Amino acid sequence: MPVMTLVQALTNALDVKLADDPSVLCFGEDVGVEGGVFRVTEHLQKKHGIKRVFDTPLAESSIIGACIGMSVMGLRPVAEMQFDGFVYPAMNQIITHISRYRYRTRGQRHIPAVIRFPYGGGVKALEMHSEAMEAMYAHIPGLKVVIPSTPYDAKGLMISAIEDNDPVIFQEPKRLYRAMKQEVPDGLYRIPIGKAKVEKEGRDMTVIAWGAMMHVCRKSLEYLEKDHLNIELIDLRSIYPLDWDTITASIKKTGRLLVVQEGPKSFGVAAELIAMANEKCFEYLEAPPMRLCGNDTIPPLPRSEDLYCPTPERVHYYCRKLADYQV
Repeated sequence: MPVMTLVQALTNALDVKLADDPSVLCFGEDVGVEGGVFRVTEHLQKKHGIKRVFDTPLAESSIIGACIGMSVMGLRPVAEMQFDGFVYPAMNQIITHISRYRYRTRGQRHIPAVIRFPYGGGVKALEMHSEAMEAMYAHIPGLKVVIPSTPYDAKGLMISAIEDNDPVIFQEPKRLYRAMKQEVPDGLYRIPIGKAKVEKEGRDMTVIAWGAMMHVCRKSLEYLEKDHLNIELIDLRSIYPLDWDTITASIKKTGRLLVVQEGPKSFGVAAELIAMANEKCFEYLEAPPMRLCGNDTIPPLPRSEDLYCPTPERVHYYCRKLADYQV
């Protein structure tokens, strides 16, 4: 079984689906010749041709608008937005058309489009290149939102996203692109959208994270083990739809919940998880659920980035605080 980075796993997923399904197209700014800023689509144009993998003008709204026409005509477009902060010019197309087309046509037309882009901080980039705004997309009815944290999951989720008949926002944690390697099977395999993964079972508390924050939480395990804290670590993977069965089963078992989120604290995914934990698991909770998040500010310039993003040390502090809570 080959060993891949997250970038290589995504490239492999796109390669497999381009070969498997002639209706799949990949396009975006610098996607063709250059293979994208982070080289996710490298060599795909040479292999599959300029009609299947191609560059577009610097016009995000037009890129997403093209997804609508292609999808209605039976194609499966995979559009790359060059950076997370560059999606905003296309929000009109995403909110008013992409997300509503199934509803608008009463189920007669689908938009099987994937909108993929690098997401989050951690690489010392500028503020329009370090956004973590998954809550904004999850709040739009009609969209599915996916964020992998490992190469294996990245490939399986990408294949599922391309095959899905609904539009999928596929966010790729840029700090993880080359941060790890993992065995990834050749060929087609799928990870269902809407299914979380219990990465580590535990009894003392439930810690939920996704994307790059899973990497942060994995690093915190060393500190937690020294404190004899046995946490259950859940990789959300799918921001919408959420896997409430896995989440509630874990909270009912441990009685305590911490959510680790890179994006701003207010009105985020962590807030939704905590609200639903209170609604579904209130009688099982032994402490108020907590959230460790980024600040309610624009992502700072590189020198201050480490003060903005959650760290393993901060995860340890919050877990310790949650464990020490007594009624």
